[in-house]
Amino acid sequence: MDHRIWRAAALSLKAALVLLLLFALTHQDWERFADKAMDTRAIAYPLAALLVPAIWAIRRRGRYPWDIDALLTAPFVVDVAGNAANLYDTVTWFDDACHFGNWVLLGAAAGAALLRGPALPPWVLALCCAGIGAITAIGWEIAEYGAFILDTPETVGIYRDTLGDEALGTLGATAAGLFTAVRARRATPSGRTPRTASSATPSGGS
Repeated sequence: MDHRIWRAAALSLKAALVLLLLFALTHQDWERFADKAMDTRAIAYPLAALLVPAIWAIRRRGRYPWDIDALLTAPFVVDVAGNAANLYDTVTWFDDACHFGNWVLLGAAAGAALLRGPALPPWVLALCCAGIGAITAIGWEIAEYGAFILDTPETVGIYRDTLGDEALGTLGATAAGLFTAVRARRATPSGRTPRTASSATPSGGS
């Protein structure tokens, strides 16, 4: 996708995130925002959306990665928009779809970042994306538990939901990893293994 399109998407998503969070904070008396830890989200989500700009500002290496920025910001916009539209409480499959789709986006962001680094075999890229997705899915559920599930008595249903969310998140990231692997394979000349940093270094002779 064109660099300018990614830039417009990233900036639009950041603006949407700010507006949606402001809307949620000013309407916390609405049932759709009840027990959703919106105060915590209003702090954590903008910090997550600023992760790519912060890393780039420190490293200042190459063109700004608008694609990674947009892909990383999008899941947080989807989550807050879903709450604002009351989709989590009215559409039974929306939560599962979000956990799969949002981790496709996060996995794609990880894949785009990995493709900018040293060349890796496609299968390594796929596993890295899946691993990053699994770690973030587990981290998300831990944060969710601490934020607004800790004192809830419905432990059995919550346990099942947590396992399902982690599985869907991992599957979404795995799908993104496979897509990244296909991209890497297409970018590599047929029959050749991608050069890594170690393989590019000549070995010493006796």
